Amino acid sequence: MSYVRKIEYRIIPDQSFKVIRKCATCNKKTRFHNSKRFRVNANGNKIDVWLIYNCEKCKHTLNLTIYERKTSSQIASKEVQRFLENDEELAEEYGKSKGFFNNNKAEIYWEDVSYVLQPRNNLSAYGNDELVQEEKEATFVKRIHVLNEYGLHLRADKVVSEILQISRSQLKKLIKEKKIFLTKEHGDLMIDIPFINKD
Repeated sequence: MSYVRKIEYRIIPDQSFKVIRKCATCNKKTRFHNSKRFRVNANGNKIDVWLIYNCEKCKHTLNLTIYERKTSSQIASKEVQRFLENDEELAEEYGKSKGFFNNNKAEIYWEDVSYVLQPRNNLSAYGNDELVQEEKEATFVKRIHVLNEYGLHLRADKVVSEILQISRSQLKKLIKEKKIFLTKEHGDLMIDIPFINKD
């Protein structure tokens, strides 16, 4: 008989994504970072809003569009106020939204995306202390579901090694010995760790 205990982790970026684009001043591709400042332009009853990015080398600005030619009634007044106050939390929200970058045809710089792994509960990811069953010779599978809701481009072995707190070489060995199984489902990671209860 088999039993599955599911543990969930979320991969959450802990800072805004950077953009890689040719800088007009540097005359080459550079990284642009979120300035956490907005530019709001009102022309008659139309409003444009941009999130300002800066070149890391020369501070040249890159304006990424949030709203274009919208009437004041089309944008919540509270959000407009947050734009005018350069609300950092709101700037971070846009700075972590892949849809926002896709709308601007902006290329995200994936090489140094910083993130945290947030467990959904306090269970240990490795070991069998959290599984209690009376069945003898029963097969148990610990399934760790790693949710990648932000669609980060990360190496699977790096993420799994961090969760299990083992080296990548140890992980490779465990996979080869069929003690750990890794699969990807719609960008998420599934880590299955089977073991036998012989007590």
